Amino acid sequence: MRSLWWSLLVVQILFLLGFSNGESPYRWYNWNITYGDIYPLGVKQQGILINGQFPGPQIDSVTNDNLIINVFNSLDEPFLLSWNGIQQRRNSWQDGVYGTNCPIPPGQNFTYVLQVKDQIGSFFYFPSLAMHKAAGGYGGIIIRSRPLIPIPFPPPTGDYTILVGDWFKQNHTDLKAILDGGNDLPFPDGLLVNGRGSNGLTFTVDQGRTYRFRISNVGLTTAINFRIQGHKMVLVEAEGTHTLQNTYESLDIHLGQSYSVLVTMDQPGQDYYIVASTRFTSPVLTATSILHYSNSAGGVSGPPPGGPTIEIDWSLNQARSVRQNLTASGPRPNPQGSYHYGLVNTTRTIRLANSAPMINGKKRYAVNSVSFIPADTPLKLADYFKIPGVFNLGSIQDYPTGGGGYLQTSVLAADFRAYVEIVFENPEDTVQSWHIDGHIFFVVG
Repeated sequence: MRSLWWSLLVVQILFLLGFSNGESPYRWYNWNITYGDIYPLGVKQQGILINGQFPGPQIDSVTNDNLIINVFNSLDEPFLLSWNGIQQRRNSWQDGVYGTNCPIPPGQNFTYVLQVKDQIGSFFYFPSLAMHKAAGGYGGIIIRSRPLIPIPFPPPTGDYTILVGDWFKQNHTDLKAILDGGNDLPFPDGLLVNGRGSNGLTFTVDQGRTYRFRISNVGLTTAINFRIQGHKMVLVEAEGTHTLQNTYESLDIHLGQSYSVLVTMDQPGQDYYIVASTRFTSPVLTATSILHYSNSAGGVSGPPPGGPTIEIDWSLNQARSVRQNLTASGPRPNPQGSYHYGLVNTTRTIRLANSAPMINGKKRYAVNSVSFIPADTPLKLADYFKIPGVFNLGSIQDYPTGGGGYLQTSVLAADFRAYVEIVFENPEDTVQSWHIDGHIFFVVG
């Protein structure tokens, strides 16, 4: 009788296992968006806080995790969050930019449902409306490899996220009014590291150990150079891709970029400067933090180490040195080089040229002569519900027109599963950063 009972129990367990859904883990977040007083450059400002924090809480996840993020908007204006680098696989409903999502009205909430499917790496989130990013509301995102997937370097002793960016003392509403008036933004007032000004942060490390630093440029207008006094940095990841492990004394990090570096604490036991400085600007802004050895016998000494300033060729050559590690595993156990990018048959080439024309007496920014104006209805909803008159596919050319600028709710059409080559052209005298939202791309030149 007991043997029969055990047999039935085993059959039942196997039956349940056979029909169970092996779903990936869920991580739940509840965020309240508020205004609050902050003093990042020693002056009282109105900042945007998430659960009372500036910067906001870090999202720490693992490949394929499901992220359920309930965002309650306690501001007095609409609010929207975008997830920089998180792939929106097969749909963009949760992307968090105006056009795909409705803004969250004041006093209301929206729940983002994101899966970090087949992704690893270092990213960040930020507010995408009304210059809110100039008031805060951003934070780091980490997607770690699954335990069984090998990473191409020994696990580091510690893991630090560093969010660097330019900062303005003016309120975000004033900065928005400057742009709306057809004028350029003023020169930034300083740089912040994790929401603090110079020497506002200390990172404590043990001598002889190796640490991972995930560095993102979360600023508005300015590229930065990052360096650590007396230490080399080994680049291991760029926006979710393991890289060849080149060694650098300093790294240029442009707007929206995220890099991971390994730093071995191989210097005498004391304190060292961590330095971020602006690139291609005059004057040069600098912010410092402290790298503190736990056995330190003294504080930092001497001036912070200098870095590159206006050398464009230097920056371009460094960017060309960043290469994908084709033999390392990505989010899956197969090598990153198994995707055979070299065999991709591109079916279309799109040339995108930025410009800054005068339109109706105001300076605007344009792509292929079109300066985008948002429609009253988010484009994704208009497409889904087939609402006519909101936009037209192909309302922007695939190539520069050379003509004057004009206003348009511009939309490029694309085919599902198509491979498209995109060429960026910048005739302006300022550095441009492009955000290919929700997609990963392979740089070919």
